Amino acid sequence: MRRSDWCRDVVSFSAMVALECTNVGLNTLYKAATLKGLNYHVFVVYAYGVAALVLLPSPFITHRRGVLPPLSFSILCKIFVLGLIGCASQTMGYRGINMSSPTLASAISNLVPAFTFILAVIFRMEKLALRSSSSQAKIIGTIVSISGAFVVTLYKGPPIILTPSSSISLHQLQQPLHSSSASSWVIGALFLSVEYFLTPVWYIVQAHIIKEYPSEPTVVFFYTLFVSFSAAIVSLVTEPNLSIWIVRPGIALASILCSGLFGSFLGNTIHTWAIRMKGPVYVAMFKPLAIIIAIAMGIALLGDSLYLGSVFGATIISIGFYTVMWGKAQEEMVEDCIVSSLESPYAEKAPLLQSYKIEEI
Repeated sequence: MRRSDWCRDVVSFSAMVALECTNVGLNTLYKAATLKGLNYHVFVVYAYGVAALVLLPSPFITHRRGVLPPLSFSILCKIFVLGLIGCASQTMGYRGINMSSPTLASAISNLVPAFTFILAVIFRMEKLALRSSSSQAKIIGTIVSISGAFVVTLYKGPPIILTPSSSISLHQLQQPLHSSSASSWVIGALFLSVEYFLTPVWYIVQAHIIKEYPSEPTVVFFYTLFVSFSAAIVSLVTEPNLSIWIVRPGIALASILCSGLFGSFLGNTIHTWAIRMKGPVYVAMFKPLAIIIAIAMGIALLGDSLYLGSVFGATIISIGFYTVMWGKAQEEMVEDCIVSSLESPYAEKAPLLQSYKIEEI
């Protein structure tokens, strides 16, 4: 492997892990803000509006470089469709967290790899060969990761590490049968399931847009602008009370600013960059880490106790995660070998074979 490829893999891996850490923290902060009365429609409008404001100079900067194709009406329409998908996904997701907890959101987010892999195969963005060890590893790893996510959420078990802190933790926010009604918990889970079904659709549509217009800041700017605009229309229709738009300094404002800067702006930029560099399946495969990160943040920052179910479930998720990563690595190694063989002097004498490979890629 060349040094540049190795550095790119390390940067991609580190960025996605850091992003999952940020997302868990932002979900927890948002949950605390909703307990103070923050409306989830208003939250989406303001958070994405902050991100669009930060990204405002990006279209002018990238346009001056003169290396990009013109930003046509067709591309803007595709980004608008991406914004509608993102608006529906985010609205469903934040409504689901509002009715349940960040822990449930992290657990259900582990359905994303399965949805993404299936949709990527349907749209021929991933090759599925059942006899191939790499495809088998990705399928088995995805199933194992999802199973581990349900274990760490539904099975608590005896305590392993007890801490004296009485802070509200991610596990304490869960408690579906005690702190919230069962119906709200189920409806919240359904909202979250819809969000994470739309997430891989968002990945795939965005991947097509980036191939056509490879400028992440510009695409993310128009995307965040369209999401904020769409969410504002939905909010004005569903929430006639205009007083909900008033956000005073406090945890609600902090949640909006942090989500706008680190979630909508930085998160979407990293997602868009990673999709162009590694593909939608690679990005989605980091979702199983959310549960592990939630446990680690709870112990280190909130003083949560560690239970057997958390360790057992996290171990299962890790096994599934690295199984998927192994399958992805094997697939890339095979592709690198094929490309290297095509670049050899012998391959230069076989232009038809080379053309066929390029078309396949």
